[in-house]
Amino acid sequence: MVRAALLPAVGAPLELTEIELPEPGPGRVRVKLAAAGVCHSDLSLSTGVLRASTPVVLGHEGAGTVVAVGEGVRSVRPGDPVVLNWAPACGHCHLCVIGEPWLCENSYAASVQGYAALADGSTVYPGLGVAAFAEETVVGENALIPLPEGVPLTSAALLGCAVLTGYGAVHNSARVKAGESVVVYGLGGVGLAVLQAARIAGAAPIIAVDVTPEKEELARLHGATDFLIADEQTPKAVRALTGGHGADHAFECVGRSSTIRAAWSATRRGGRTTVVGIGGKADMVSFSALEIFHFARTLTACVYGNSDPVKDIPVLAEHVRSGALDLEALITDRITLDEIPAAFERMAAGRGGRSLVVF
Repeated sequence: MVRAALLPAVGAPLELTEIELPEPGPGRVRVKLAAAGVCHSDLSLSTGVLRASTPVVLGHEGAGTVVAVGEGVRSVRPGDPVVLNWAPACGHCHLCVIGEPWLCENSYAASVQGYAALADGSTVYPGLGVAAFAEETVVGENALIPLPEGVPLTSAALLGCAVLTGYGAVHNSARVKAGESVVVYGLGGVGLAVLQAARIAGAAPIIAVDVTPEKEELARLHGATDFLIADEQTPKAVRALTGGHGADHAFECVGRSSTIRAAWSATRRGGRTTVVGIGGKADMVSFSALEIFHFARTLTACVYGNSDPVKDIPVLAEHVRSGALDLEALITDRITLDEIPAAFERMAAGRGGRSLVVF
């Protein structure tokens, strides 16, 4: 039996309980968690904005050590440090074949299959296929990325979602070039990772936008050259900081129609607005036909940083080793399993950066 933070039903409070994990079967691996990041997607799953089978152990951003492997597992062995991959690509669906593994049609299959049991024998499901809010988990071999040397195991958990998403948004999706201007709306864990990625890309200026004034110091620590409080005048202020044109690239890391529109309005003619945040299906965004023509901006979504974790995590590890990417700076709160509800509250209120459950 292992301790886990269980969501018994959508909208219900998390419960700290014990679950029974099976021995890893063919192609499966048991991992002892070192740390798990608390992501906004976990909050969205708990409230029903995103769908989840329940009861469920949430948590999809994690790192740990392999403790046992099932038959046929070849890429890892007991004792290996690993990063969890919540969206493993199958490699054979249409989207994988055309080179877009981040959109794999089968990457969510594990999330609807029971992986553990409660004391009464009832089935427990893994949040986004990973179930990192537990002392240990069992996942498919393809959901693990061997951790390169030189990256601390605890902070490496952030590579599994926030950093991979933020870095990928800048380097894989938007492909920001040195000297291009960037504005980032929303300074949670992903938004802060976008700031660091923009700094690595050589962007200038790098403008951070948030509703919380206290985040200015945090924003500048991660690479922002300017900080703005989000209001109706923010797009105008962004233009003033970019020679009157607007930003070459705007990144929306909130997932709301209002901030998507604001990021769009802060983008120059011919620029690119990248939506990284995940919003609700009823939160509609509208554009006039004329403005689409006139501004000639590109509006695009970014899923999991448009990344291939197998290829991109070693790149991120090199940035960590060189000092260009600071994982520790992203962590604003180190917590225990029973403190996850408080982390959800901070996130909903827009406070702090990344909370990290340390086991």
